[in-house]
Amino acid sequence: MPRKPPGVVRATPPEHPGPAPVSHLLIGTCPGPPACAAVHTYLFVDGLDLIERSHSGAVGIPPHLLLSPGGPLYPTDRARTVTVADPPLGSSNSFGVEIRIRMRGGTVIWSDLMYPGADRAPIWEVRFELAHYLTELERAHSRWGNAGGS
Repeated sequence: MPRKPPGVVRATPPEHPGPAPVSHLLIGTCPGPPACAAVHTYLFVDGLDLIERSHSGAVGIPPHLLLSPGGPLYPTDRARTVTVADPPLGSSNSFGVEIRIRMRGGTVIWSDLMYPGADRAPIWEVRFELAHYLTELERAHSRWGNAGGS
């Protein structure tokens, strides 16, 4: 087989890059009045506010609805779409923020995303290590799981 001259690409890069690197999830809440209108959840992925970056002005779902054991953020083998934020109050836009959650082996995958990363490049999917993900859900639920309930 003849050699290619220097500088010529020897291999074609894959059309689809490999899996996204593992991300870090941190869940927080806004305590409600007087800081804001009601108690709501923040979802930070790799230090970035996913809800604010996905839909400016959208408000996270109350923690008692989002963080309950077996609730919307808990992963299953079957993918499902979860609403994590409501549209801004007084907005004519009827869409909040939805993510698709599924589990594959020891990885939790959030997909159907579209928000700018730290480098402003769009983020379409994030992956979390299952044990760390579940630990963060349990931590957040034990701290704020009853917040925002009636």
